[in-house]
Amino acid sequence: MKTLVVCSGGLDSVTLAYKVAKENTLTRLLSFDYGQRHRKELDSAAHCARALGVPYSVIDISHVGSLLSGSALTDDVDVPDGHYAEDNMKATVVPNRNAIMLAIAFGVAAADGSEAVATAVHGGDHFIYPDCRPDFVESFETMQRHALEGYADIRLYTPYVHVPKSAIAAEGLKLGVPYAETWSCYKGGDLHCGRCGTCVERREAFELAGGEDPTVYADPDFWKEAVRQAEVEGTKPGAGRD
Repeated sequence: MKTLVVCSGGLDSVTLAYKVAKENTLTRLLSFDYGQRHRKELDSAAHCARALGVPYSVIDISHVGSLLSGSALTDDVDVPDGHYAEDNMKATVVPNRNAIMLAIAFGVAAADGSEAVATAVHGGDHFIYPDCRPDFVESFETMQRHALEGYADIRLYTPYVHVPKSAIAAEGLKLGVPYAETWSCYKGGDLHCGRCGTCVERREAFELAGGEDPTVYADPDFWKEAVRQAEVEGTKPGAGRD
């Protein structure tokens, strides 16, 4: 199946790109500049495309992103520290981000002659991000089927929507994904901060996967306390609510 992958440059989407390249026909990596403070992630997506030998495109929707105010990713709002399970991580929600990006991706896929659009939403995202949940995935695919009816038949491929990030890391380690060349940190500094939700989740994922994390963190041990606190409070997925 000819598949376009929406790739941010992070652990999840780069793993997905390698998975698609192995199991299907990878046609293109597509990234979005939406004015995110961690724009350096796009360098990682470009590196992935070069490594896999496929076309790479960055869609500039930064003017749209500037209107999606109130998020710690696009506005003058501090990126919170802690585990993703904590309610304060809702500050990292960019309203309708995935719906906007996927609508564009489906148009590009139709023009390319691709048969699927792949995105790396996963089970750990459900608590914070409504546009990463199975109901959204199913509804969006139905909407696109109507939007492209008679022109193209494209499926939405989300192999990780029901699995945790640790399972993604485990698969990527088997695939030989060069994780040192990926970027997750929402703060976008010189190093991964080790304290924001994405850093904590990334570090925990490697630990649970039983693999070596090649990432250099400014605060390499903060994740342990963040995970412990989430477990104590019962907010960690699998520890009470999801």
